[in-house]
Amino acid sequence: MNLYIKNMVCDRCKIVVIDIFKQINISLISVGLGEVVTQEDLNEEQEVTLSVLLQQVGFELLSDKRIQTVEKVKTTIIELVNEHPEILRKYNPSVYISEKVGREYKYLTTIFSEIEGNTIEHFLIYQKIEKVKELLINNELSLSQISDVLQYSSVQHLSMQFKKITGFTTTHFKELQKNTYRNILN
Repeated sequence: MNLYIKNMVCDRCKIVVIDIFKQINISLISVGLGEVVTQEDLNEEQEVTLSVLLQQVGFELLSDKRIQTVEKVKTTIIELVNEHPEILRKYNPSVYISEKVGREYKYLTTIFSEIEGNTIEHFLIYQKIEKVKELLINNELSLSQISDVLQYSSVQHLSMQFKKITGFTTTHFKELQKNTYRNILN
């Protein structure tokens, strides 16, 4: 049985969800971001218990097919940016998302906008900026390298988009992070 879970965005989320399934003795075949495959169908009591336990840790069991599809789009984008940015070199994100989710992109954009109140493109940009923040904080790559990894057309494009989304220049953001780190150490 395929179950769809809202707010699973990282590997730690998978660990938490696996633990919940173990608590209520439900055997799993696989666990991905936003999707769990169980060996057996759940009975009503198991589904209610699972729903309550998931809500206690900030997740939500999804039954609406449209919302499930939107969550698939979101997890596809999160995985794309965080785990497979090299795919951005090979594919147009809209083609990749459509193929990965198994639906036409026009349909995906329509329901995504209706449910999220924002576009897929904006969500992708936001995720890329979150990745830029992470890479800036880690200080392992130059801005030029970050721009290349995340497939920005130029450092200037990345910088303009970063400022538009965060309100900070990349330099100011890095300086704020250094000051925050220094304050924690003192």
